[in-house]
Amino acid sequence: MWRDVWLIFRRDLVLSLRNPAWIFIQIMQPVLYLVLFGPLLEKVVASTPGFPPGDVWTIFTPALIVMIALFGTSFVGFGLLADYRSGVVERLRVTPTSRTALLLGKVLNNALQALVQAILLITLAVVAFGLRAPVGGIALSLLIAGLLAVTMASASYALALTLRSEEAFPALLNAVLLPVLLLSGILLPITTGLAPEWLYTISRINPFSHVVEAERAGFRGDFTVDALLTGSLVLVALTALALLWGVRTFRRENA
Repeated sequence: MWRDVWLIFRRDLVLSLRNPAWIFIQIMQPVLYLVLFGPLLEKVVASTPGFPPGDVWTIFTPALIVMIALFGTSFVGFGLLADYRSGVVERLRVTPTSRTALLLGKVLNNALQALVQAILLITLAVVAFGLRAPVGGIALSLLIAGLLAVTMASASYALALTLRSEEAFPALLNAVLLPVLLLSGILLPITTGLAPEWLYTISRINPFSHVVEAERAGFRGDFTVDALLTGSLVLVALTALALLWGVRTFRRENA
């Protein structure tokens, strides 16, 4: 199966490298937030109680990495829908390629692209804004981003194959992703010191808020169980569920 995964991964990677501009197009939104919104938060973070420990860049940069993994891979299902309409999926059905490999090869390529974008964003934050974070924390944040990208790409492909509609797919994604963004604390942390109790309670239900907190803990060098356990467990559970959904959908649709 792993040979099949490599073949699908290589095929999608070659297609991506033929048009590398998409990597920079996808990263533009997080870069604009970093450059245009980050400086506005410097005095706010310094003078307002309730923010997580650390300066604005150790708070904001890891959250933007989550944004890259969350939004950069949520719409990859469009590519699968295009393959479905053009008959690529139909042709793959008659090959002996493992259906699980079809999903994993695509997902790993999407995760690689998200990691490249995350590294570019971290480099910009270090060079332009003096971000200081431990190497271990950055490595941990990239691991989290990779798993989150795998999660969202798997769910995106499964949803695309389930809906099989270019109109319904983006509408449903936008309806889900906007509240996820606002309730995850990416743009502004949702803490008991900043948010009203009802909003903080709702944010705890959002699993991605725990992933954002784990990212921030890594950037400030807090590797304690309290800082990382909840976010790590939530992310592993989400990844397992998304992969299971994706694999079952691919097997059913490609049977």
